[in-house]
Amino acid sequence: MTANRRPRSAPDDRELRLWKVGRALTVTFVAAVLVAGGIFYSLVVLLDFQGIDRTTKLNAETLFDLVKLSFGVVAGAGALVALVVAYRRQRVDEAGAHREATRLHTERFSQAVDKLGSDSPAVRLGGVHALAGLADDAPDDSLRQTCIDVLCAYLRLPFPTDPGDLLDPLPDGTSPTDERRDAHQDKKDRHRALREVRHTILRLIGDRYRIPEGTHRSWQGCNLDLTGVIIGSIVDFGGATFSGSIVDFGGATFSGSIVDFGGATFSDGIVRFGGATFSDGIVRFGGATFSDGTVSFGGATFSDGTVSFGGATFTGSDMYFGGATFTGGTVSFGGATFTGGTVYVVNATFSGGTVSFGGATFSGGGVSFSDMTFSGGTVDFVNATFTGGSMNFEFTAGPAPVGLLAAVGTPVPSEVRLRADWLPPGQ
Repeated sequence: MTANRRPRSAPDDRELRLWKVGRALTVTFVAAVLVAGGIFYSLVVLLDFQGIDRTTKLNAETLFDLVKLSFGVVAGAGALVALVVAYRRQRVDEAGAHREATRLHTERFSQAVDKLGSDSPAVRLGGVHALAGLADDAPDDSLRQTCIDVLCAYLRLPFPTDPGDLLDPLPDGTSPTDERRDAHQDKKDRHRALREVRHTILRLIGDRYRIPEGTHRSWQGCNLDLTGVIIGSIVDFGGATFSGSIVDFGGATFSGSIVDFGGATFSDGIVRFGGATFSDGIVRFGGATFSDGTVSFGGATFSDGTVSFGGATFTGSDMYFGGATFTGGTVSFGGATFTGGTVYVVNATFSGGTVSFGGATFSGGGVSFSDMTFSGGTVDFVNATFTGGSMNFEFTAGPAPVGLLAAVGTPVPSEVRLRADWLPPGQ
């Protein structure tokens, strides 16, 4: 995934932008003279001097003052030179320290990646923790993002299927030999070990996104590219904060898994589930807060399982289900609060499953269903409360969602656009 934030300047760039000593001294001296002149003039004005006494004689006291002034000017110039030289030395030292930190980071990064490619699952697990530690200690955001990208890339690699507990008999009907049983057991053990490596990566990601931004080990603001990942375990992002980042589950498969975003905060970021498949899995957004961002389920397939936004708060985020297919499963917004943002369900197919807004509260934001047919399944607004916001069901086909008319009330508010055949008599 590509970071949204601009990477910090590299140390070499900072060093190359340093002025030459002669130019720096000239500019510094001129600036000092101008500042001193400005201060002197300000004092003259503030003290309301009417003039300067003139004398044609140079007495000893005046001569002594001139000598002190001359030495003061020389000392000031020397101090300016020392200041400029010290500043340049400090910048060069900082650049050198950053280069050294980057070099050490690169060496550790290479070692960690080598471990991640080992045949031994235990060594791979060590590589995972090493990369996570490198991301924590990275000298700049771009190096941190690189470590996270490698961990995400590992999750996107093909994963061997579970060999299962049963061992098929040989073609001639005889029982498997001890050698074949041992080989099968080795496959099972290796599969469990590799699965543990993947679970560890997902657990570490969830942990880091729960740490407040700006503190050590926080990955908030970095992006996650989990496209095409097969998630068949428990993944906990509960309480995490995704601020200004991209989390991409595009094409991922949620099969028999639980992915928990409960209480998470999505602020000015993008979460993509485009093309994902939800089959016998649970994705929870209960109590999550969506503000100034986007969540997309475009092209997703819901054939079973549950996606729940129960109790979530939408204050400015848009959610898209464009082209999604609902043949089973449940998408629930029960008890959610909409004070901003819009849920767009465009060109989706409802031939089964349930989309429920039961108990939701609409005081702002809205829901828009367009270019779709309710040919099966259920869309319901039972016990939903509508006190503001907008709804649009004009360009749909099929029966009205259950509880919709009761939720919007009579007469139907102007912000609610329904098909003519759904409207109560006289409207």
